[in-house]
Amino acid sequence: MSTEKYVYMDQAATTRISDRALRAMMPCFTEDFGNPSSLHGAGRDAEAAVEQARARIAACFHAEPSEIFFTSGGSEADNWAIRQAAALGAKKGKRHLISSAFEHHAVLHTLEALEKDGFEVTLLPVHENGLVRPEELEAALREDTALVTVMYVNNEVGTVQPVEELGRICREKGVLFHTDTVQAAGHLPIDVKAQNIDMMSLSAHKFHGPKGVGALYVRKGIALGNLIYGGGQERGRRAGTENVPAIAGMAAALEESLEDREAKNARTRAMQRRLMDAILQIPCTRLNGDRDRRVPGNLNFCFEGIEGESLLLYLDLEGICASSGSACTSGSLEPSHVLLALGLPAEVAHGSLRLSFDETNSEADADRVLEKLPGVVERLRSMSPVWKEQHADQQSFGEKRE
Repeated sequence: MSTEKYVYMDQAATTRISDRALRAMMPCFTEDFGNPSSLHGAGRDAEAAVEQARARIAACFHAEPSEIFFTSGGSEADNWAIRQAAALGAKKGKRHLISSAFEHHAVLHTLEALEKDGFEVTLLPVHENGLVRPEELEAALREDTALVTVMYVNNEVGTVQPVEELGRICREKGVLFHTDTVQAAGHLPIDVKAQNIDMMSLSAHKFHGPKGVGALYVRKGIALGNLIYGGGQERGRRAGTENVPAIAGMAAALEESLEDREAKNARTRAMQRRLMDAILQIPCTRLNGDRDRRVPGNLNFCFEGIEGESLLLYLDLEGICASSGSACTSGSLEPSHVLLALGLPAEVAHGSLRLSFDETNSEADADRVLEKLPGVVERLRSMSPVWKEQHADQQSFGEKRE
């Protein structure tokens, strides 16, 4: 997406709300503005808007409406799913949890908190290509494993995990399987039944819906505990007046994102290939994550001798919005845990560039990136003592000195 102000290549952080989603929201502010819990006509109209949205969202994933619970976003949904699955496991004496080493911090920090409560956590490796291997999951499962949680698409490097196979292994072993689909929903096909998904988190603002709303899918038969106590909203599981406009906008945005999805993805993947091939022509450049098993709108690179923050600032001066990874950790001075999980040295992981885009981006956006990025890289390298030192003795990128 380009505007007069900038080229926006940070769609994985957030997206512009679509016109259809905005139109769906407006009546909930001005006409159907009642409290969904009220018994009068205005309340019933608002309740109808919520329940219609629930049914429409469920249909997008081949789920039942009763299996969809609305949340404030993906992080809340992750926390709710993992904590409840852990609680269910603990009742049966199962206190072992499995995840991957490069999950979103909404997952990893929840697991860390559960470790302090006496749970044991196993983090599966993701290897250099950024993929979890099903055979390693199967080997890690134990009699006391309560939950496996593995994200569908990594938010930094865009690799797509073998969710269906991971879910099948868990289903055969009687272990709950949760997947964070924040970067997948609206972009890739998701069928909770066919893919053996027990619980699933998503967030509307990643597919041109509003911020501040998401959902948790919980397969029928799983006893979901309360997240917030109070009123009877969300079937008594999450108290608090529903955000009716955002819920309506989420349903509209999700349906729109799935229309002509294959054609949209084909256009996005063509742009991905074009950018990938051209950027890898820049000397000493590395693509992070598998070349093929990645979501269409994600590219993540490291450039030898360059610090990621400086790269982003110079691109911003050229009117290009990009990131070095998750927006949730943009203020951190620590290297990306995702890139470290791929085996990159810390000094390399400190410098990365994530370009994320979709069908709303134009070829002119790609042109602008390819016009400006090589010059920015060259300029930063000319000022970098690390680059000069490495190339004084032809040391390769990331190579350790003896």
